[in-house]
Amino acid sequence: MRTKLLFVCSRNQWRSPTAEALFAGSQTYDARSAGTSPQARVRVGDGHLRWADRVFVMERRHRDQLFERFGRGGWLPPVSILDIPDDFQFMDPDLIDLLKQRLATELDLRWD
Repeated sequence: MRTKLLFVCSRNQWRSPTAEALFAGSQTYDARSAGTSPQARVRVGDGHLRWADRVFVMERRHRDQLFERFGRGGWLPPVSILDIPDDFQFMDPDLIDLLKQRLATELDLRWD
């Protein structure tokens, strides 16, 4: 069974979709992305969080928004903060490098 990863940023336009794209075709992970903003391309919902085994947020405020909106009732999957600022476009090479660096540590991954 593959591990389900949910990536969360604000508007689900650049950072979290880029992280999701890094796992396309993975034999080990299923990845989805969503945003916390009401204007997000895909807004994070209860179903996303119940689906995920792990949640990765780009900034501390995204984690705080998840806890505020969905509660601290203990059912949320583990949430990790990647600490990636909103300074990148979709599939920006610098963003990809930063994501790979942070996720290698979080998931004990080696990138080819």
